[in-house]
Amino acid sequence: MLAPGPTLALLGSGGFLLFGLLTGVWKYRHMWHSEDADAPFYVDTAHRASLLYAFAALVIYEFATFSPYGAAVTVAAVGVPLFFFAAAVASYVVHGLLRDTDNQFREPHRLGERELPPWVVNVAMWLLVVGEIGGFGVLFVGFVQSVVV
Repeated sequence: MLAPGPTLALLGSGGFLLFGLLTGVWKYRHMWHSEDADAPFYVDTAHRASLLYAFAALVIYEFATFSPYGAAVTVAAVGVPLFFFAAAVASYVVHGLLRDTDNQFREPHRLGERELPPWVVNVAMWLLVVGEIGGFGVLFVGFVQSVVV
């Protein structure tokens, strides 16, 4: 049986791959029914990001298997990046459903009919940066400590 951290990473990988395949159907339906055979920007982005995050989660899995840290630290180091991967895909799905923008960073920041204050997007992006890099950084340092040093 796998340790909790690697198990979480594999669950994330499988979940992202399945979601990527499902959003591929969504993308294809848009392409099939549009005059220019194209899908809305964030429908396409949700599909591609889900597939890419599936493979990123596999990389995280590999590093998690070498973690010298306890289960709680390893699960957190795996879970935080996976959470932010999922949050990013969720934001793409929302924009894909609403068709409210083709660039969520362009001001004014749209969420359907509403405008978000710029600080909300800025804080969300900094949390994502710290969470993804920090989580993987813990796993990478653990790998270096376990195998390289």
